[in-house]
Amino acid sequence: MGKKLEICCYSVISCTYAEKGGADRIELCAGRPEGGTTPSWGTVKSALEAVNIPIYVMIRPRGGDFCFNAYERAAMLEDIYSLKRLKPGGFVIGALKPNGTIDWEVIDEQLEAIGDLPVTFHRAFDMCINPEEALEGLVERGVQNILTSGLHQHAIEGLIELRRFVDLSAGRINIMAGSGVKPGNILQIAVTGAHAFHFSATEILQSPMSFRNPRINMGAKVDEFLLYEADLEQIKHAKSLIETI
Repeated sequence: MGKKLEICCYSVISCTYAEKGGADRIELCAGRPEGGTTPSWGTVKSALEAVNIPIYVMIRPRGGDFCFNAYERAAMLEDIYSLKRLKPGGFVIGALKPNGTIDWEVIDEQLEAIGDLPVTFHRAFDMCINPEEALEGLVERGVQNILTSGLHQHAIEGLIELRRFVDLSAGRINIMAGSGVKPGNILQIAVTGAHAFHFSATEILQSPMSFRNPRINMGAKVDEFLLYEADLEQIKHAKSLIETI
């Protein structure tokens, strides 16, 4: 089986670029500044109608840590049950306890709700205190993928740990390298034996708005007139490199 390319998308148009560029699947999120949150029903439905490659839907009610209260747990379950009706390619989940271990109670209830659809455990893995035990627990539960930067800010800094996780996986679960992945370092990261590569291929574009009220800012220190989309050429380049591995 060849190496996979997953593009993290925050809009439907980025999903179309991912497919055109040769990506094997999409992680669909909202909340780019928060590192990815659950997208709306409408966005998921529109994306599924727009592309044919698998779309994995992020389940995360907010930014910040991965320690969720009872209300957030209930909201995540409702999102899974609701979005599952749209028949996405899979889901992306993760939860931690205050002590840094995986919150298996939350994960098990989400896996039960997800059923037979494929699952990626997101970078809560990089924030946990016991990644080796976490990996074994995810294998035991039949989770298909772990998204990890090798416990570092960027995957290129975590090559030793990525290799260790690939070795520990022993073909039982896919290790997907993410965070800071780009065409310029994919071949370096590939030496770890990672099974997949995850990046957003971001291109920053100017808004088409010609009228701009300079007295108003709708968000906290953000520029409302910059758009962040997946870049088709970066995706094509990444895919061509992966095909050489």
